[in-house]
Amino acid sequence: MTAPEINGPGLRGLLGRLMAVVRPEFRSDVLEFPADDLVFGGGACRVPGCQRSARGHGFCQGHGQRWVDAGRPDPEVFAATTDPRWRRQQPNQRCAVDGCGYGTARGGLCSMHARRWEHAGRPDRDRWLAAAPAVKQPAAGAVCRIEHCLLWPQASSPFCHAHTNAWRCHGRPDPGEFADGFVPTGLPANETIRLGTLAPALRLEMQYALQCRHDQRRGKVTPTIVGRVVRLLVAAEVSSLLDHDEAGWRQLSGQLDSNARGLLMFAHRVVADLAEDDGWDGEYDRDVWRMHRLGFDGHRSLRFTSITQPWLQELAKRFVRLRLSRGLGLEAGGGRPVLAITRFSAFLSRTGVERIDQLDRPLLEHYLADLSELSIERRRSHIGTLNGLFTAIRQHHWHSGLAATVTFYNEDYPHRAELLPRALAEQVMTQLEHPANLDRFDNRTYRLITIVLMRSGLRVTDALRLRADCITTDAEGAPYLRYFNHKMRRDALVPIDAELVDQINEHRRRTLDRWPGGTPILFPRPTKNVDGTQPLGTPTYRAALLRGLASIFRVACI
Repeated sequence: MTAPEINGPGLRGLLGRLMAVVRPEFRSDVLEFPADDLVFGGGACRVPGCQRSARGHGFCQGHGQRWVDAGRPDPEVFAATTDPRWRRQQPNQRCAVDGCGYGTARGGLCSMHARRWEHAGRPDRDRWLAAAPAVKQPAAGAVCRIEHCLLWPQASSPFCHAHTNAWRCHGRPDPGEFADGFVPTGLPANETIRLGTLAPALRLEMQYALQCRHDQRRGKVTPTIVGRVVRLLVAAEVSSLLDHDEAGWRQLSGQLDSNARGLLMFAHRVVADLAEDDGWDGEYDRDVWRMHRLGFDGHRSLRFTSITQPWLQELAKRFVRLRLSRGLGLEAGGGRPVLAITRFSAFLSRTGVERIDQLDRPLLEHYLADLSELSIERRRSHIGTLNGLFTAIRQHHWHSGLAATVTFYNEDYPHRAELLPRALAEQVMTQLEHPANLDRFDNRTYRLITIVLMRSGLRVTDALRLRADCITTDAEGAPYLRYFNHKMRRDALVPIDAELVDQINEHRRRTLDRWPGGTPILFPRPTKNVDGTQPLGTPTYRAALLRGLASIFRVACI
């Protein structure tokens, strides 16, 4: 694929936009962040007293390797019992001769005692150690210049035997500066991200992507992950993240782990968003609408590419834009109409219809028969959506070629079967409300959400988006649960009992252990949520609810 001009008309001056939005703290070949940075910092090692940044499993690189070498024992037990010092800060081995303060040189003996033992013909070691000869000692109180090392200095060197060898290997620098290198800084080391190997324009794009990731605070990105993405970009020999589309990058990143691939996709997405105009003026003419550019949450896309008739594709876009502008949600206003019109487009292609003036009532009756393979609810949805499209075309004079007979009637909608009562039977609710059954939930948060739903009658969506300060009282001190009713689009109150109030307050105290600064919502999602601002997802809770119900009724059947 040919790389686009970074200042060309297709990207509308991407370079200028990048220069305008990338802040100075991200405009460097080497980016440094403190270890406690919410996004790029790993935090301090979980070993008390260790001052290095954490990597995998909450350990620094050194303690992590010790943990692996120890057979991966319980992390908390290992953290409490292992030596917090760096290997270079641990004391060197002392000579085995009692009273000798020199460091070992060979065979557990200092160099002088080792020579004497060898000159004696290497006698039995234990008997020789019991009567080992004395050696020349340094001046009283003299110890190695390294702060944590209490061994005697070696001859004229300011350091013990082992530290003298290291000092010589480093070119005999100033003894004071060399000794200072062993002194802990008191703070965890900074996290470093290196971007110097990237081409200038590509480097600026990655700096912008990292800035966006830092500002969104959705999840951690360690420098190691960034390094993997940088190496891939260098190997791909590209000049911009826009040299490939998302499909191309997914193919090129097949060897990356999921975290690195996710960062690469994120970087491509935010750079593309910056390069291309957003809002309806920029998005309407495209065949794939990126809905976050139109103000919708998430990364949902509406694809009109499968609507093969140009006239029908244009009408579908106008229809969807009209529905969304009237305040309908993304699924009702966009997802369902696109799905229904796409299926209708495929039907028209099979029947040879190429123009809107070829639509007539017999064709619609043929389509009704074609819909019979779908469920009743989906058939009703497709028929209603197409009828809404036909009505909008006539009302707003979008096309004059649509015949008046092109419409569906009430009799065309399939009749719904008689629905079963939605309320749960009393014996089922009794089992659900039993404390022993509620305890079968594998997470206390999911247990509390279930109790809130049963005692308040809230919808799942409303319950998961409760504010942290959702409890209020009336003039007489009676507690109420305050929530936002997304169907009615207004705040609402529902009375609750004192027991539920206590459980909510206990949950808030547990939440503070994870987010000490507090969270604006009552049920924050446990992952990819570094500052606790993202609510728990509905699919996540539904899956947990099904697991809990399966456990409850499995036991009940036994």
